[in-house]
Amino acid sequence: MGTTVAAYLAGSLREHGVRRVFGVPSESFTMFMDALLDEPGMEFVAARQEGGAAFMAEAYAAASGGIGAVLGGRAVGASNLAIGVHTARENSTPLLILVGQVTSRHRGREAFQEAALADFLRPLAKHAVEEADPLRVPEAVSRALGLAVTGRPGPVVLSLPEDVFAGEVDETPSRPVRVPRPRPSDSEVEAFHDLLSSAERPLVIAGAGVRLSGAEGRLLEFAERWGVPVVAAWRRHDVFPNDHPLYVGHLQLGAHPEIVATVREADVLLALGTRLGEITSQRYTAIAPSQRIAQVDIEPAMVGKAYPVELGIVADLTEALGALLAAGPPRREPSAWARERRAACERAAFVPPGQHDDRVDNRQIIRMLREALPGDAVITNDAGNFSGWLHAFFPFREPHTYVGAASGAMGYGLPAAIGAKLAHPDRTVVSLSGDGGFLMTVQELETAVRLRLPIISLVFNNNMYGTIRMHQERRYPARTIGTDLGNPDLVALAGSFGAFGARVTADAEFPAALREALTQDRPSVIEIRTDPEQISVWRTITQLRDGK
Repeated sequence: MGTTVAAYLAGSLREHGVRRVFGVPSESFTMFMDALLDEPGMEFVAARQEGGAAFMAEAYAAASGGIGAVLGGRAVGASNLAIGVHTARENSTPLLILVGQVTSRHRGREAFQEAALADFLRPLAKHAVEEADPLRVPEAVSRALGLAVTGRPGPVVLSLPEDVFAGEVDETPSRPVRVPRPRPSDSEVEAFHDLLSSAERPLVIAGAGVRLSGAEGRLLEFAERWGVPVVAAWRRHDVFPNDHPLYVGHLQLGAHPEIVATVREADVLLALGTRLGEITSQRYTAIAPSQRIAQVDIEPAMVGKAYPVELGIVADLTEALGALLAAGPPRREPSAWARERRAACERAAFVPPGQHDDRVDNRQIIRMLREALPGDAVITNDAGNFSGWLHAFFPFREPHTYVGAASGAMGYGLPAAIGAKLAHPDRTVVSLSGDGGFLMTVQELETAVRLRLPIISLVFNNNMYGTIRMHQERRYPARTIGTDLGNPDLVALAGSFGAFGARVTADAEFPAALREALTQDRPSVIEIRTDPEQISVWRTITQLRDGK
């Protein structure tokens, strides 16, 4: 006797290690939601908007190392969750997006909320398909889950008409595929060693591929064996311990000139699991044609995509670094240049201890945050200029302690913290947001309260869209439009949701507010009132207007 498509899908997700499905309930997949009740250990996490649900699912997958799953009903739900699809693609996160389509017999007749959902989401996803034949659903599900985790992981969209869930199949639930882990050939290892041996100032740029393959330990061993310094690609801080003598910085938006100088001075760049995108390359200005590049990536399309490479290797980073280590050489001491660049990084990231009773210095907030949190605390963050202080001054010392959107999506921080906390209930989880980003998904604070998740949201409030204001002031000094904001009382707002709220108007007040938040058994919101004049880490509005 067969089983329904709904039951088959629920069972397949469970077989693939999925324990939580995020979304907003929809009539399009009520049968599937009912089937989840019969799968032991499965949970449906109801969010307040599909965009927040998609962020939660993406962050849950990124933090847990598994597959995320999110539901969106018809055109409305699918449109709302599209931002999470893009984020998963940019983050290379395995995510299954299930969109409920109108019933098959109504397709093409202007049915309620009808749209070509797979076509709509395909440009954002790794793969997208609609399957209207129940007998072919097992094939579509297996392919979708396999594609999500193989090669460069990413989001896969499966659109199913409402009536398909009731169809019957004779298949047993889909089982996980064995993920290919290609390793470099002997000749590629030899060529890599030859290139590295010829370098006077080699530099590793480490990206998401390191984390996705679990290669952090081997990267550390490789760097120490060769004495080669490591810089982290955009929002990949935690792939290498930031307090290590060979760590030389993070290539963030507007990275400190000392960090950029390290990249420019290197004669050989070892791009490991990074696509050398716009932000990592500082808008494609930090890497010169004269620099020799060896790039290792599991996705062939990424090799040489941004820059021509002298040596391209298609391989899993764990396997590649293992092969490179097995072939030698004896341990080398870091060069004088490597030590100099580490000293430059320390100068750029140094925050002298101090507190202010009359103002907020974001550097001190970040310093005190690091001092107060356990080493394995997970940090999530939104997009915005406030994040520059986190990127510049917060040392990530352990792997898998950062979850951020490489897409630069506003509204990510709070729902991502929910996903990360569900993945790691025993670890402290703190999100950082600006007032603009926080209020884009603030409704998900109710989700956190309902689930009794003691996450902490730091909200840096300067009553503006700071990043856009910065660009306006740089290009059109003193001529701003659309960037001034009015905000509610964020402490009262937190309380109305049932969360703890506190306000910080001087950085000396922050330690006490954080200590109180860390004792709560419910979500916390700490509003940090910041000076609008200090528009970024390195510039004030006055300096921008003066052309500095």
